[in-house]
Amino acid sequence: MNGPNPQDPHPMEGFPQICYLRNTVLNPNIVIGDYTYYDDPEDSENFERNVLYHFPFIGDRLVIGKFCALARGVRFVMNGANHKLSGISTYPFHIFGHGWEQAAPAPADLPFKSDTVIGNDVWLGYEALIMPGVSIGNGAIVAARSVVTGDVPPSAIVGGNPARIIRMRFPAETVAKLEALAWWDWTIEKVTRHLKLIVTGDVDALSACAASD
Repeated sequence: MNGPNPQDPHPMEGFPQICYLRNTVLNPNIVIGDYTYYDDPEDSENFERNVLYHFPFIGDRLVIGKFCALARGVRFVMNGANHKLSGISTYPFHIFGHGWEQAAPAPADLPFKSDTVIGNDVWLGYEALIMPGVSIGNGAIVAARSVVTGDVPPSAIVGGNPARIIRMRFPAETVAKLEALAWWDWTIEKVTRHLKLIVTGDVDALSACAASD
């Protein structure tokens, strides 16, 4: 066997709170890799409710890689939450009309922080909040109820509000090896063959097996 079916929304029989998100997200501006799951006992299939201020006319994307673990209540604030900052008031008068539309900002007047990108093998803890335009590297961990306002490097553990690096999971040279190895991009057959090494800390052993495979 080569693991659970990535096209099964609920790969754990009798446990619907776990959902492989790629099968249930319909928004074309939310891109999710295989085996990434969301854990929510209330409604695991309705993950899109956790992506806030995501308006299609803005065009920003939420991109989440493979093999990510998203705990209950993880939320993403997208660029549609931004207000104009260059004026005296940040109040969005124009959206209410009745003569106030004269104050509509030009598109360039609104802050835009690009796509939000979550790497592969990332663990986002309970009720973590990810702000617009953030990039979180492969293998990173975000502690519960953290507010991530800036980029997170690969294999970092971050926490707090705003989130700060608590420590690195591995030395810098090991992180570089993992980035080059990119096991998350292997075929699922290869992942399955080397699964015992993937869940241990021996990166050199995994590299040697992968090279000889």
